[in-house]
Order: sequence, then C-alpha cells, then structure tokens
Amino acid sequence: MVDQFNTPWRIASAAIYTTPTDSRVYGTLDIDVTDALEFVKSQRRGGIKMTMVHVTVAALARAVAFDVPEINCFIRRGGVVARDHLDVMIPVAMDGEGVTSVIVQDAHARTIASITKEIAEKAPSARGGAENKAAKNKYVLNHIPWPFRRPVFRLIKWITVDMGIEIKGLGLNESSFGSIVLSDIGSHGLTTGMTALLPAAKVPAVIVLGKIEEKPVVRKGSITTRMIMPMTGTFDHRIVDGAQIGRLARSIKRNLRKPEWLDTIPYDELGSCMVNIREQPEQ
Repeated sequence: MVDQFNTPWRIASAAIYTTPTDSRVYGTLDIDVTDALEFVKSQRRGGIKMTMVHVTVAALARAVAFDVPEINCFIRRGGVVARDHLDVMIPVAMDGEGVTSVIVQDAHARTIASITKEIAEKAPSARGGAENKAAKNKYVLNHIPWPFRRPVFRLIKWITVDMGIEIKGLGLNESSFGSIVLSDIGSHGLTTGMTALLPAAKVPAVIVLGKIEEKPVVRKGSITTRMIMPMTGTFDHRIVDGAQIGRLARSIKRNLRKPEWLDTIPYDELGSCMVNIREQPEQ
C-alpha cells in the first residue's frame, strides 16, 4: 500500500528544512463571493448572525477533507503523521490584550449554522482565556527570564509535538492549534496578509481572509461588478506543494459557490472520507 503521507519529497524535505522557517511558501487568490454573501444576508435576516468567516470555515474544512486530505498532517521526528480529525482554528481578538482562539472540531462534517452557533458560544469564554489554554499560556513565557524563554519553548515543543506527550496543565498537545488555521484580517480593513507559521502549532497552512470589496470583473465577455474576497495562504512546503495548493484553491472556490451545500451535512462525502468525526454531526 502506498503511503500518501510519507512521500519521498516529504521525507527529504523534513531533513532539509527547519521548522518551519526555510520551508514557507505563499499563495494568493481572489474569490467571487457574491452568491455566498447573498446567502449570508438571507441567514442574517432569519436571525442567524452568520459571517463570511463561518462560511469559509466550512468551505476550507471540506476542501481539505474531501480534496486534499493528505495535507491534514504534521511532521514528527522526520516523518509525517496523519491527523485523525480535522479541526479549524480561528484567532479571536482579546479586546486589545492580544489574540486567543476558538477551535471548531470536525468542521468538515458540520453545517455553517452549527459552526456559527459554536463560534458564538465559544468566543466569549475564549476571550476570557477559558476556551483554549494553549493560546492563553503563551503569556506564561512572559514570566520566564529572557535567556531561558527559547529553551523552555523548545522543551515544551519537544515534549508535546516531537514526543507526542500531552501537558494537561498547560492544555498543550500535538493538536492544540487544530489542523489548519483560518484568520480574518478583512475586518481590520486589510486586503492581503502574508502571515507566519507558528512552529509549535504544527499546521500545514494558515489561510488569511482579506477585505471583501466590489470590483470590476469580466463575465462572458462583458464587464460587470462582483464582490471579491482576497485570500492568502502561508504553507509549510515540507507538507504542501504547488499541485496541492492548486487543488485546495479550486476546491475552496467551488465550495463557496454552493453555500447551500455547505449548510447541509455531507453524508455521501463523509462515507468515503479518510478523516474521522468524533460523533454524529449536529444539524
């Protein structure tokens, strides 16, 4: 049986590149989200406080699970380890005191309405630090004398990621930061951002959403205006190559064109998906 995770390129690049500084690659994409925005507006009129972030969580998760499941992994001691589940981490601002996060578990098997509800419920506790210990415990480093901070960080990373041992008191393990990260900078008025890959997070990519704007586009030989959302990705090249980035991009664009499908549970696709779910998905 072919090991689609430990390919020759990944085995070689895990030895060549460090974690992940040399191996960063970037990509940008403009997506027509006119129809998706209309779907969001219709949901908001029905009392569901949905945003394009919620829609994109579902689109991104399903793109990974159903079209490029081989990137749902991380590198440990020179080898590639597949993740059993697919969770999307969304950074959440802490009212001027930094950033914490909310993790949507099994996001590929969820409806947008369910994702919207979960993020709304988790965000207040996340801002208070109760939701994600891993994100909050970065402040523990502030109390460690400067010469020792990097060694302590490297030790924690070695224990949790390289050795696969959970530190329950700190809420840290190999999956503390989810499977992939989705960040929204468009709400801050920014259009494009080339973000970093946090070494301890062990995610293959961070996807950034920019500000949605009305722009002229050509459709069937005529110029019209559409609502365009810029998307930027930072990828760990030890895991993700150009062909996989292309498949991911095409799948996200395709998924965003059918928001109604994203708001139903994809039972047919889940039946043949290699990513597990923890329990029966919520409608």
